[in-house]
Amino acid sequence: MKADSVRGHLDGMLLAVLEAGPLHGYAIIAAVQRRSGGTLELRTGTIYPALNRLERLGLLSSSWDAVGERRRRRYQLTEDGRRALAGERRAWAEFTAAIGSVLNPSPAT
Repeated sequence: MKADSVRGHLDGMLLAVLEAGPLHGYAIIAAVQRRSGGTLELRTGTIYPALNRLERLGLLSSSWDAVGERRRRRYQLTEDGRRALAGERRAWAEFTAAIGSVLNPSPAT
């Protein structure tokens, strides 16, 4: 799938995979890949700036976890993030309905 296809929808996808609970960056990448059936492969250079931006906007919060000697940052949705996700879902439904009506028009009656 073209990288441009994801543009504009990355925030919603990140919020959606964090809906079930906190995850660290690589787990978020894996969740997107798994949910998309392997079609979407996000890169760390794409995901971390987006996660940091969403955190600055108050849609995510983060904390550091230690796994052995490694530290990793875990992200989770805030209440504002949950509301933003609901808005992203509404916008996606409207967008896909509009595009679908152009690509697959109903026969005129």
